Amino acid sequence: MTFLPRIPGRRFLHSPGPTHVPDEVVHAMSRQPTDLADPRVAQLIAACEQGIKRLLRTDRAEVLFYAANGHGGWEAVIANLVGPGTQILVPGTGHFSDGWAEQVRAFGGVAVRTPYVEGHPIDAAAVEAVLRADTQHQISAVFVVHTDTASGTTSDLAAIRRAIDAARHPALYVVDVVASLAAAPFEMDALGVNVVMGASQKGLMVQPGLAFVAADARAMAAAERITTPRFYWDWQRRVSDLPYRKFCGTLPMAHLAGLEAALGLIEREGLANVHARHARLARAVHAAVQAWAEAGTLRVFTREAAARSVSVTAVEVSQGIDPEALRTVARERFQVAIAGGLGPLGGRVFRIGHLGDMNEAMILGALAGVQAALQVQGIAHGAGGVDAAIASLAGAAR
Repeated sequence: MTFLPRIPGRRFLHSPGPTHVPDEVVHAMSRQPTDLADPRVAQLIAACEQGIKRLLRTDRAEVLFYAANGHGGWEAVIANLVGPGTQILVPGTGHFSDGWAEQVRAFGGVAVRTPYVEGHPIDAAAVEAVLRADTQHQISAVFVVHTDTASGTTSDLAAIRRAIDAARHPALYVVDVVASLAAAPFEMDALGVNVVMGASQKGLMVQPGLAFVAADARAMAAAERITTPRFYWDWQRRVSDLPYRKFCGTLPMAHLAGLEAALGLIEREGLANVHARHARLARAVHAAVQAWAEAGTLRVFTREAAARSVSVTAVEVSQGIDPEALRTVARERFQVAIAGGLGPLGGRVFRIGHLGDMNEAMILGALAGVQAALQVQGIAHGAGGVDAAIASLAGAAR
């Protein structure tokens, strides 16, 4: 086994997932497991189910958990809603919509796409146009990624709901909230969303490895009509009062214990306060990047200010700048771990995560580390990025 040298203090984790795990969650996940017949196991599952429902703002959806990452959550949705030849509209929003569309095709489905314009959210008008053109209603669902972590862009879910309604199309509305839940406002029932899928390692502040799906009655009925063979992912098999059935086997107790603790922390802070905190910290990061951008070598990747994510900021660099070298210096010399570019944005951006268990001091420390790395790398940047973030936080309403 290779042992890394001990680093004094704590390394700052500012990827958009996995995110920093609160001590309360770490402690909950360290508890010993118990036998499946213990009534406290059923109580734990019920607490997580009800907590997720409250977080999603739904009282009509069935919540199903999977021992999986976000891609497993995608597959749970696809396995239940996509059969050979099933048409799914996956609006273009960057790397993660491309990935979801690829998985749809892997199951024999047909992924209908709308164009993606770099730096911009989903075009709701394009969604409406595609659905209007589908006069035979061959498209069975619209799969939307709320926040694309590769680009740091959040799309307007209400606008997409209006587009579906304006087209008078019966397609199911399916939303990926992996990077937005417990960071940005979301209301499943009010938005008329039929299926939500998420994962544990971002705003939910739990170790990676737990995904969930929330499906309403209409979606559950649609899943019954899909005859493609499935077992582990099957929603119908998991609707049960028995813990073993709910998880198609032994449940991931540590992750559920961590989730229960994390949901408790969110509720104790108050969801409105959680959203306000994320918005406040995001504004500070955007202010710092805009100050750095004055030298002309960096800029916030998302062009529309209203679409800039409260979860993660993607910073585009000029040609000739190596963001991976910058990340290495930030991580190894200044103990600030940030993320790189994914897919077509590889080598073009670095990303600063600011979601989950995060506060002002952590954000300022991360920005100082990034600014120091910019200086070490000799990357031209405007002065005062950290000062701009401080000014933003000092003037922010609490």
